[in-house]
Formats: sequence, structure tokens, C-alpha cells
Amino acid sequence: MASIDNTDHDNNTDTTGSAPQRPGDDAGVRAATEAALLDAFGGVLGMVETTVPGLIFVVIYTINHDIKSSALAALALSVVLGVARLVRKDTLKHAFSGVFGIAFGALFAMMSGNAKNFYLPGMLYTLGLGVAYVVSAAAGFPLLGLILGPVFKENLSWRTRNPGRLRAYTKASWAWGLILLAKSAILFPLYWWGNATQLGWVKVALGIPPFLLSVYLTWIFLVKAPAPIDVIAEMEAAEEERKAEKERAKAEKAAAEQTVK
Repeated sequence: MASIDNTDHDNNTDTTGSAPQRPGDDAGVRAATEAALLDAFGGVLGMVETTVPGLIFVVIYTINHDIKSSALAALALSVVLGVARLVRKDTLKHAFSGVFGIAFGALFAMMSGNAKNFYLPGMLYTLGLGVAYVVSAAAGFPLLGLILGPVFKENLSWRTRNPGRLRAYTKASWAWGLILLAKSAILFPLYWWGNATQLGWVKVALGIPPFLLSVYLTWIFLVKAPAPIDVIAEMEAAEEERKAEKERAKAEKAAAEQTVK
């Protein structure tokens, strides 16, 4: 991948106490980052879940201009995709988040009688998420770190012990926030002044590309950052050390008692 910023870590070494990265570690770091991003954001199926139900809605609505049949078809497809995730034993978060989003849109559109409202819950979510990314990055507590920290088993160690990763998460959060806000800046004028068909097709077109761009930029920032500090492994090692210390104390006590006897 192209280099963007070499200030996150010099000579592949983190100055905060985590183990230095050796050149041979690059492939492992990249693979771990890719796996974490896929896990956090739902992978290819996640892109399908966020795009195809909306596509089904706009296709059917373009043909028959019937809100109910369009919404129910989109909801049925979303349920099928959710069940497919359950069959694959994916997390419940990924299995049901898409279903709930489509269900809210379908219900809102049918109750209001306005086909554009099928897309409104998702648009509001995108806007709110974009604002959250930007505000959290500006505040020095980037949202992406909260999302990916547990996936990398580093929890919040990136905030206080790994400044290189804090910078990477901040950059990535800015990228996500600005991309999502740009997407909202295109969609909301269409919601106010366009028709449902125009809004639907544009929203479908803006489904995958901004997501892929955000994930790509996140990948670039993170693979250039210092390796995550595995706090779970640290806690397990500390627990093992405590157990070993207790065993040593018992052995010493037993030896002392035996000497007295």
C-alpha cells in the first residue's frame, strides 16, 4: 500500500513499551488488521446487507410505485440475509442490525405514505455516525479506537500507552466522519427536493464506494501504526505470575516447616 505518513512510528518501533515490530512481522500485522476490519464492519455480507435491500426497494418502487410491496420485499430480503448470518454463526449484532434498520425504514415509509422515508432512518444514522466520528476525533477520544480496540485485544491501551495507534485511530475517525458527512450532504438535499426514485438510486450508488474508501484509509493508517498492546495477554500473564508466586510461597513455607521438624 502507498505510504501516507511516516510519523506514526520510526524504525518500526513503538516508544511506549510495546514490542518493536520487525520487518518480518509486517505480513502478520496486515493480516490481523484486515481480519479485524472485516470482523468489525461485517465483511462482504455487511456491504450486501446495507445495499441490496435498498436496491430491491427502489427497483420495485420504480416499476409499480407501491410503497407497501416495495418495503415488504426489501424487509423480506433483509430477514433472509439475517438468517443466513445466523446459519453461519455470525454475531447477533451483524445478523440483526441490518434487519432492524430496514424494518424501521419500511414501517416509517408505510405509515407516512412517503416512499422517501424508507431511506430516512438510515440517512439519520449515517449523519449521526459522521458527527460522532468527527467530534470524537476532535476530542482526542476517536470512536474508531473504541470500536476496534476490543477486536485487537488492546481495549483502551492505545489512549495512554500507544500514541502511534492513537494518532492512527484519530486519522481514521476523521476519514470516516468526513466521508459520511459528505455522503449526507449529497443525500439530504435529494430527500428534501428530489423524488423517491432519484433518492433511492443515488443512495444505492453511494452505499459501497464510501464504505470501501473508509475501510481502505483505516487499513492504511493502522498497518503503519505500532502494533497493538495485547492487554488481554498481559492480564493473563500477570495472573499466571501471581499463581506461580503463590506456588513458590507454598513451597518455601513447606520447606521451612520441614526444616523445623
